[in-house]
Amino acid sequence: MILDVHNLCFNLADGENIKNVTFTVNKGDKIAVISKNGLAVSALFRILADKDKATKGEIKYGVTITKSYVPNDNSEYFQNADLNLVDWLRQYSVEKDETFIRGFLGRMLFSGEESLKKCTVLSGGEKVRCMMSKTMLEEANFLILDEPTNHLDLESITALNNGLMEYQGTCLFTSHDHTFTQTIANRIIEITPKGMLDKMMTYDEYLTDAKVKEQRAELYGELV
Repeated sequence: MILDVHNLCFNLADGENIKNVTFTVNKGDKIAVISKNGLAVSALFRILADKDKATKGEIKYGVTITKSYVPNDNSEYFQNADLNLVDWLRQYSVEKDETFIRGFLGRMLFSGEESLKKCTVLSGGEKVRCMMSKTMLEEANFLILDEPTNHLDLESITALNNGLMEYQGTCLFTSHDHTFTQTIANRIIEITPKGMLDKMMTYDEYLTDAKVKEQRAELYGELV
């Protein structure tokens, strides 16, 4: 078992209530979680990452699962402004050798002097790249990625896209980047106030399938 979510219920900051989210994650699944209300996806991901509690329901991870979470708002990870990037990433590593640490920064395009930048001067995109370096360092077999393409330039998105396509573990993610979602996801879960859809198909298939369109319209009570 990778992950079993049963009858999960939680409340959103805008007052909307999400009820009875139920799904089982299988080995190798790369699931794009979508919703017309992005707060629903972020709230679900925070619960799955043990950052928040659901009002009801059960979550069970497999005993061999190690998870890594990249939040949409990563500001809490960069509060120690005195650290450079090597020292920042070293906090999360058992191996403290600088060459080892720089290797993971290099994978997300931080090379040479760039890896000695202070946290205070990082752009939004650089912070996301740092978080992805941290995720690779942790070598988790289950990733939870909330809008990982936000703030990234095309080169960084391409590097992340290729990395996730080759990734052998399991992944739940959400992104507004259509190509990113289409090339990575083999399964789509959509959360709505009236229920959820769970389809083993690509993103493009999900958007064009006539039956799915009918189901989405029924759940949202409108044309989609």
